[in-house]
Amino acid sequence: MPTPVPSDPLATLLLTEIATIDQLMRLRLSRALPRGMELSHYLVLNHLATTRAERTPAELARILHVSRGAMTNTLNRLERAGFVSIRPDWDDARRKLVTLLPAGAQACNEAGKAVAAVVAETVQALGRERIREILPALRDLRQLLEAEEGGRAGAALSRGAGPSSRS
Repeated sequence: MPTPVPSDPLATLLLTEIATIDQLMRLRLSRALPRGMELSHYLVLNHLATTRAERTPAELARILHVSRGAMTNTLNRLERAGFVSIRPDWDDARRKLVTLLPAGAQACNEAGKAVAAVVAETVQALGRERIREILPALRDLRQLLEAEEGGRAGAALSRGAGPSSRS
């Protein structure tokens, strides 16, 4: 039996707006990225470039809110492209560590320019003041959702493990 749509019209509107914004922004960003690069690739490269630290695949999956399987797929593609190196963790043989390679940093930089242009266009269209007005509510919603997930992502971001654009 299908799960019913929330009966509260406000909840339905919230869900609809968030889902639609997510889909439309992902589409715009995906179209702007260099040929062959997916948004998931850019997000991993950007995280590694921003933090300048090695991460385990599990850490990356948690920080970027994806399954371990999805992260493994993304990392395998990035490794084949020569953008990251995946090596054993010499302190714990059960783990692997992911390192950003120079080609990955360059690809991230190029993709970052495309992403920045899309985001700047969106900010300009909506207006900086309006963006400043809605950011606190969006931040509160993100923090609420992270807290419901056990705070794992929020804790990682507060340690500087997340993209620098988040605050």
